[in-house]
Amino acid sequence: MSGPLQGYRVVELGVWVAGPAAAGLMADWGAEVIKVEPPAGDPQRAIFGAFGIADQKGVPPFEIDNRGKQSVVIDLQTPDGLGAMHALLDTADVFITNVRPAALERLGLDHASVLTTFPRLVYGSLTGYGLQGPERDRAGYDVGAFWARSGMAHTLVPPDQLPPSIRSGMGDHVTGITLAAGVLAKLLERERTGEGGLVATSLLRTGMYTIGWDIGIQLRFGKRESTRPRERTRAPLMNCYRAGDGRAFWLLTLEGDRHWPNLIAALNQPGLAEDIRFTTAKDRLANSVDLVAALDAAFALRTFDDIIESFDLHDVWWAPLNSIVDVIADHQAQAAGAFVEMLAHDGEEPYVAVNSPVDFGDPATNRGRVPKLGEHTESVLRSLAEQPPKMPYSS
Repeated sequence: MSGPLQGYRVVELGVWVAGPAAAGLMADWGAEVIKVEPPAGDPQRAIFGAFGIADQKGVPPFEIDNRGKQSVVIDLQTPDGLGAMHALLDTADVFITNVRPAALERLGLDHASVLTTFPRLVYGSLTGYGLQGPERDRAGYDVGAFWARSGMAHTLVPPDQLPPSIRSGMGDHVTGITLAAGVLAKLLERERTGEGGLVATSLLRTGMYTIGWDIGIQLRFGKRESTRPRERTRAPLMNCYRAGDGRAFWLLTLEGDRHWPNLIAALNQPGLAEDIRFTTAKDRLANSVDLVAALDAAFALRTFDDIIESFDLHDVWWAPLNSIVDVIADHQAQAAGAFVEMLAHDGEEPYVAVNSPVDFGDPATNRGRVPKLGEHTESVLRSLAEQPPKMPYSS
């Protein structure tokens, strides 16, 4: 695939989501990505089976993070396998892994060992909880490290409630983007210095940064605003509402005194404009529960299409509360390049997938094939045996 990373080789030793997501972005951006898998394959290939679902024609959670890669099966428990891995690393610009630190140390593939042998390599490490500390080898997944331990899941609901089930892969993808950004920064540094080095991130750290506003307020002032039900929000002009026909939307009128007159004009509710409980931002904060109830009643009298037409006429900022089906059909998502055609294997039907979130000029219209397990083992290992390595690490 063409792209700004064309000519760079990435070796990935990744499982499940976050590590493969980071390398997958680099594949979308043009890098040659060699995915090293054990003989049984990345367990994400069989994720539906883990949930008790069989006979699936495709595995979209695996496909989105592994398209455009080459799959090479190497048994790292054998001397020959480790030799093949070192031969691959000798030709690589980047190594990305989300295998736990202790396992990498047992294989001699931890960052200290690898960078001693290959000092120009950029080593991208993604863990659940970091490379240091007593729990660095604890299993995390994004639900555990990104959502639960970071404090983020706790903020989704009022303090007396347990969070809902978390949608899969969200924290993994955010952390994958984080690692990809760090790797690119290190590659830029290598252009200046000739030296590679370690780039490390974790699901925990990325989750804490994502919710950094709340954590920062707690650090600075020793308190935070608890999550409230929408009916009791202290920001009624940044709240979700439902039209009379059942469709929902989010008001985005953050600057209250600036946006309030526009909202009043769009609603055509003179009584709201004259109500002294809602005259200023301070008044609306003090009477937020009453304002939410008043807006609920006003929106219930009108259809969604009528409301948004009036919003746009009066420059009221809003967004639809889309379902997954809605966003797939959303004309703006389509125009923004959010979907791509996937190249299918022989005998497979072409299909559409979610695009990665960065474009370089015009959005891409297609992405590379998802490799079958071990599909490229023979060709990649043969090329290492037949050609002298690039030896980018010799002085």
